Amino acid sequence: MADDDAQAAVRLPDRAVEARLARLDEGLERLESAPGPAARDALEAVRLLTEVYGEALARVVDRADDALCEALADDELLAHLLVLHGVHPEPVERRAARAVERLRPAVRERGGDVEWAGVQDGVGRVRVKKSGGGCGSGCGGGSSDVTEAVRAAVLAVAPELEGVEPVPEGGERRAAPAFVPLATIKRRAAPQPQETR
Repeated sequence: MADDDAQAAVRLPDRAVEARLARLDEGLERLESAPGPAARDALEAVRLLTEVYGEALARVVDRADDALCEALADDELLAHLLVLHGVHPEPVERRAARAVERLRPAVRERGGDVEWAGVQDGVGRVRVKKSGGGCGSGCGGGSSDVTEAVRAAVLAVAPELEGVEPVPEGGERRAAPAFVPLATIKRRAAPQPQETR
C-alpha cells in the first residue's frame, strides 16, 4: 500500500497537466514562427519524440487486457493521448456515447437532457431535449450553448467524426421526399372523339 501512495504522490493533478499542456502549445507556436535551423531541429525533435511515445502507447494497448483498456479509456489524459496517436481501444461510437453520458448530469441540472443517437454518414447525432416545465430559453435544455458543449465534447474524444448534429425533436432526420417526375402527375388529356367522315 505504501508503494501505491508513493506512486500517487508523484502524479500531477489535472490542473497541473492542463497548465503544462497550455505552456507546451505556446512554446510550439513560438517555435513554429521562429526562423532558422535551430527552430526546425527543435520541432523535428518534438515530432520524433511524439512518434516514439505514440508507438509505446500502441504497444501498451496491444498487450492490455479488457480491464486495462477500460481503465486507460477512463483516464481523460490517457484517452486523449490514445486518440491523438490513433490507438484508442474503443470504437468511435462508444467514445462519443461516453462523452455524451458524462455531460448528461450537467444538462439535466439545466432542465434538459441529452442522448447519443449514433453515427450516420460519418456525423455524430445527439438528441438535445428540453424538459417540460416551462423553464424558458435560459434553462439550456435545447439551447445552442448546450449543443455546442456536446459537439465540442464529442469531437474531443472522436475527432474521426466529420461533425456532430442534433437530431430534430420528435425523431430522426426525416428522409427527403422521393422525386416524382412532373409528367407522371399531370392530368392526362381526355381522349378526343374520332372524326366521322
